[in-house]
Amino acid sequence: MCQHQTPCPSAESADRESARLVAHHPEQGWSLLCNGVVLFEDTGELLPDGRVIDPHRPLASSQVMTAA
Repeated sequence: MCQHQTPCPSAESADRESARLVAHHPEQGWSLLCNGVVLFEDTGELLPDGRVIDPHRPLASSQVMTAA
């Protein structure tokens, strides 16, 4: 799918979110990446094969617990 040199990471790669933007619709809350991944504003993802990656937004600092 990707025509870039060096090719973008595939949709199966752990770094798939670093692929180049093909379409960006911030008013609708989503972007299409070169590898076919739809990336949502809440950090959720829809992969080209239909799998859903749940949002993985980091917790706010007030919700982070530290060990004593």
